[in-house]
Amino acid sequence: MRTKRTATIGAAALLASLLAPAAPALAAPGTCSNPPATLSVEEQRLGNTLPQDADPTLPQSRPFSAQMIDGGGFSSFTPAFSRALCRINGLHTARTLVEREGVRLWRQAVDRAQGRRVTGSLPAGDDRPLYWTRLKARAALRQWTPRFTLTDAQREALVTAFDRASRGMTSVRYPSGAKRVLVSGFDPYTLDGGTTGTAPGTVGNNIRHGNPSGATALALDGTRYRRPDGRIAVIHGYLLPVNYTEFAAGYLEDTVGPAMRTLDASVTISQAVDSQFWLEQWNGRYHGVSPGNDKSQPCPTLNGKPQLAVDNHGCNTQVVPRWGGPSTFNLNNPPQWTTTTLPIKQMIEANTGSTVPRPPGDEWPDQSVAFGVIWHTNYTEFPDCTSTTQVVRNSPVPTDYPPPTPPVPPDSGSCSYSGGGGNYLSNESAYRNTLLRDRLGRRIPAGHIHTPDMQHFDTPFAVSDSTFNAWRTSIVAQTRNLVHVVAATTR
Repeated sequence: MRTKRTATIGAAALLASLLAPAAPALAAPGTCSNPPATLSVEEQRLGNTLPQDADPTLPQSRPFSAQMIDGGGFSSFTPAFSRALCRINGLHTARTLVEREGVRLWRQAVDRAQGRRVTGSLPAGDDRPLYWTRLKARAALRQWTPRFTLTDAQREALVTAFDRASRGMTSVRYPSGAKRVLVSGFDPYTLDGGTTGTAPGTVGNNIRHGNPSGATALALDGTRYRRPDGRIAVIHGYLLPVNYTEFAAGYLEDTVGPAMRTLDASVTISQAVDSQFWLEQWNGRYHGVSPGNDKSQPCPTLNGKPQLAVDNHGCNTQVVPRWGGPSTFNLNNPPQWTTTTLPIKQMIEANTGSTVPRPPGDEWPDQSVAFGVIWHTNYTEFPDCTSTTQVVRNSPVPTDYPPPTPPVPPDSGSCSYSGGGGNYLSNESAYRNTLLRDRLGRRIPAGHIHTPDMQHFDTPFAVSDSTFNAWRTSIVAQTRNLVHVVAATTR
């Protein structure tokens, strides 16, 4: 996830980003729904429809989201959830229900990804059905007319509770005696735009996007890996939203923080570009200019130039007070840069792509592996935090390891513009994760893996095809191998 954006935003901006007019056709099933209720920006995409692949002048017969939900075997989830909501008599019971059902959806998605209960027409490893089912269930919560008084704030808290539970954020548990590894993935993103047809009322084909990091988190959650020394490592996964609003609310810290004191490794994962993995060395505090899935954008360019972070909290990652964030903006608290402690040498030398099939169109020059693995050391800084002058360091990044010359670290007193993986939410996940490691005094492997780009299709508008599935399968397989290297090298 190499491009995109928002930090802490005001209450008015948050409300605007979450609430917008909804189409009555998206009303949740059941007798206690209120179809005119407003839906979030993400939930509004539930009604988006693609053109037909064979004839782009005609729309497909069903919205894309419905094809994802049915294709994942999740078509019964939201109707059952809605019926259960209709029986709720109080706020406490509602909270219990949404948390339980969120966990149930997460478990169902994990079981499917790991081949235990696979229904529907889409491949088991497809991460997209979970994303769209989650949105459908959230829409049901917004359109629910309860039997008791429910304030807007209470409803939003219920939506958040369901959202977190359905991301695996409340399910991180480790048995005693095992090595403990935690990995994150992301939702699909850049869902607007792309190739369009002429069918009226249809959208561009970016709506088809999935995320290999999300697919990896589902594939790894709860799995066990036997290390070369015979010890067992237990790996848990969770999914992050592609929204700065939820990051600013502490989604990552609330998931990683409670486990960090006993973790043996914490790895964030996202999607980048090309046919190579990037092991990111430096993570920056700066927020980029691109909007997220909720279209919030905390640090847009002004007159074609990047904003500076000086006295500008919207352009710098902020930590919520419960995780040590200062009450007022401070340019150097938290720091402008964090670094990886992943076992870079071992991850590169493990030749993790040698057992992975190369997908169609793979451009990595070494034909003996699926994808390359690179120590990604470049970044962009403002040497003077009061000037928009930028300097790019360690570019181009050598593909050999070790590199011919050691990489240059950020200048003392500099301000970040982008880490090695950009300045979107992938970089922010890496930054927040490694900042937690540092602030809790842990000396464990923690850092970020950027995967190759998964969005390769044979067809312009088919919801899935063999090339897209092949790229996901190969990326997930090699990412799993890289995570296993991390698990094998923990102390």
